Amino acid sequence: MKRTWRDIGEIARDLAMLYPETDPLGLELPQLRAMIIGLPAFGDEPEAGSDEILEAIQSAWYDEAEN
Repeated sequence: MKRTWRDIGEIARDLAMLYPETDPLGLELPQLRAMIIGLPAFGDEPEAGSDEILEAIQSAWYDEAEN
């Protein structure tokens, strides 16, 4: 099953695994959107991800990286 914008935790884990050296808080939202859309498991409409969703993913990725 492909990931959607609602799969915040799963997307954050995918990003943390693929980009372990990246500081998620150092990314601009357009950069983050491009990284998410480029994930092999992502299958949602690219335009459907709001800034609020991107910020939630960014925060979850930061939390994932800290653990």
